[in-house]
Amino acid sequence: MIELETLDELDEHLRRNAGELIGVVMQGLDLTGHTAALAGRPLAGAVFLGCDLAGPLAEKAFAEGALVFPTIPELPFAPYRGALYTVEELYDGFDRTQPDSYAQCLDAQVYAHFMATGGPAPPSILETLARRLHDHAITDALDGLLAGNGKPHKVVAIMGGHSTLRSDPSYAKVAAMARELARQGFMMASGGGPGAMEATHLGAWLAGQDDDALDLALTILSGAPSYRDREWLARAFEVRAELPLSDADRQRFPSLGIPTWLYGHEPPNAFATHVAKYFANSVREDGLLAIAKHGIVYSPGSAGTIQEVFQDACQNHYLTVGVASPMVFFGVEYWQETKPVYPLLRSLAAEQDYGEWLSITDSPDEVVKALAAFEATGKADG
Repeated sequence: MIELETLDELDEHLRRNAGELIGVVMQGLDLTGHTAALAGRPLAGAVFLGCDLAGPLAEKAFAEGALVFPTIPELPFAPYRGALYTVEELYDGFDRTQPDSYAQCLDAQVYAHFMATGGPAPPSILETLARRLHDHAITDALDGLLAGNGKPHKVVAIMGGHSTLRSDPSYAKVAAMARELARQGFMMASGGGPGAMEATHLGAWLAGQDDDALDLALTILSGAPSYRDREWLARAFEVRAELPLSDADRQRFPSLGIPTWLYGHEPPNAFATHVAKYFANSVREDGLLAIAKHGIVYSPGSAGTIQEVFQDACQNHYLTVGVASPMVFFGVEYWQETKPVYPLLRSLAAEQDYGEWLSITDSPDEVVKALAAFEATGKADG
């Protein structure tokens, strides 16, 4: 099937294909201005996902056997959206001089709706349907991004605690590590939230700038070290203003945040260039681990990070995504003593192929070397 997600794509398709619409999926388009262009064409075999159709065009579509999935009213989100989110969209209307303006942004409005309609257990079947359709659209858009126009992105994810302070030394180390990995051609990914996740995207954001840009960014961010601080988001937008991302660097160093409204009290960080925000945390977590075929780095974290460790181990153990990829633990004392996950995992992987790609270190440079060594094998591409 052919997916058309913008009116420009539709116009180009109509120009090139003499009106043929069999197997064409139009997603979330306002077609009220295309009634004349579509009225004289056969619509059998076309699919309209949440499109706005003028009355006569809707009647024609139904009469000729097109599949028409109607819009769902009174939602602050688009169930049939054709693209991932951007920080600019989620935070449209945010004024960093007025931190409380976050409440007016799309991200906050969707979270308020999420909570008002039952949170993780909505009683309305229509609400659950709308959320599933939305998450399906996000996954579809994510697949398109990762395909990279025929040159798939090499995804490396960094996992770690949402509560890691911007002033914590490990925050700066994760940012520097992510910056170097981005410079080596990896697409950096994370759970999209604050803490170590934010550090991941900050590093990718600064990959095209001089190394001392990170020091400036950390100085600005230190004024609001915790995501619970009122100016947490404002300080991030100050960094964006002081150290803007050029269009060229946006293309060279993309990064992917995958947050969830289940944890909507933790706003998504402001440095990811692409945001795949989900309602279903289970889909989000399993999907993030699955796409990071070039490896995952585990910085210190609590229950959520440890859960991800064993989800990833299971994927590697049974090769459920077709490749066993590196699991690199950053913080020897933490993962050996404080949360002694690594010894257990080492034992679990002893007789499995992914055992050779387990490593633990305190050195950001060693992390980069381990992932580069795996990338050189070509296993993630095969």
